[in-house]
Amino acid sequence: MHFLYIVSLHLYALLLRLVSPFVPKAARWVQGQRNLLPRIQQALQAETAPLAWFHCASLGEFEQGRPLMEAYAQQYPSHKIVLTFFSASGYEVRKNWPGAAYVFYLPLDTADNARLFMAAVRPRLAVFVKYEFWHYFLTELKRQHVPTICVSAIFWPKQIYFRPWGSFHRQMLRNFTHIFTQNQASVEMLRTIGVPQAGVAGDTRFDTVVRTAAAPPRDLPLLDAFVNDWVPVFIIGSSWPEDLPALTPLLRQYQEKMRFIVAPHEISETNLRLVEEVLPGRVVRYSRTDKDTVTAARVLLIDNVGLLNQLYRFGHYAYIGGAFGKGLHNTLEAAAFGLPLFFGPTYHKFQEAQDLVALGCAFPVTSAEELLKAFAPLFHREALRLTVQDLSLDYVHDHSGATSKIMQWLAVQGVTE
Repeated sequence: MHFLYIVSLHLYALLLRLVSPFVPKAARWVQGQRNLLPRIQQALQAETAPLAWFHCASLGEFEQGRPLMEAYAQQYPSHKIVLTFFSASGYEVRKNWPGAAYVFYLPLDTADNARLFMAAVRPRLAVFVKYEFWHYFLTELKRQHVPTICVSAIFWPKQIYFRPWGSFHRQMLRNFTHIFTQNQASVEMLRTIGVPQAGVAGDTRFDTVVRTAAAPPRDLPLLDAFVNDWVPVFIIGSSWPEDLPALTPLLRQYQEKMRFIVAPHEISETNLRLVEEVLPGRVVRYSRTDKDTVTAARVLLIDNVGLLNQLYRFGHYAYIGGAFGKGLHNTLEAAAFGLPLFFGPTYHKFQEAQDLVALGCAFPVTSAEELLKAFAPLFHREALRLTVQDLSLDYVHDHSGATSKIMQWLAVQGVTE
């Protein structure tokens, strides 16, 4: 398995280099890896402050780890944060985030890279957000006795750690000083494979979305003009092309009764045109309209990045994309505003989605017909929508607090001293 791990990593890197002339995301990753370690060494060579290393796979994990990074910076103002991403989509969006003193791509996981990276960073603490565990980095962290934690982790039985052939990957988990999970089931599964250093803290994303919902809203006059304050608004967040067949009949049937705001997961010309084809002439792009012309549209198509978590405050209902494909995107951002949620069938790996479905706040569907059937009662019965709103808000607030639990553990253990 060790050999396969090494081979698969190098094949992955080779594949990205081969497709980089044709795939912009791959090209950004390849460019980011070029001379990466010398750049890291040069950036940190004169640094004398204690450093804490936070690793996030991509943008979603960054948002998950953000409240902990901000709490850490407040608690230990003399320390500085080194933030790494594996994904280009995370790095490119947050490479200038002011909460971190240094933001880098993570070098490819090899023994030499791990050793050189650790020599440059010399972290007092290492934090991995949710998942994406790297063998050589974790091995080097343990060898150097650096306190290493994972936060907001969640596990399920079919993962390789719990399979008979998963000993190599189980060892990665044993390298952690402590693993903070989202639920008790994950703790129990870890104990069955000899990983007792785990406990439930919850999901730090709850802290993020509670804070976002409570914060003063950004000034978005174009959205104010489009919504008009009187018409119901349906937010479609992080949509993929696979979601559109289920959504199209809803958009067409309710286009005169609601406004729709669509934020595709990937802002590409192809994806934007797919949405525009659903209601020809009734869709306008955010970057191509103004306060005077947007009022005539029925669908506002968001063609920029970083606006989605602000959109939900304008909504009455939300559809969250991804669950007709590889997996559901962030439901908590919408739940924090009390919106009834709809999404496709691939959601069972997400504890919060399961919880919201069980509470009657979220409605998984497998087809356009099911979506119309699930939506109609909430649209026609305002009292039902308000009941869902209250249940959703209570759920989000009741599950916040993971950040403070982790910070208390760090203080008690004295791992940052």
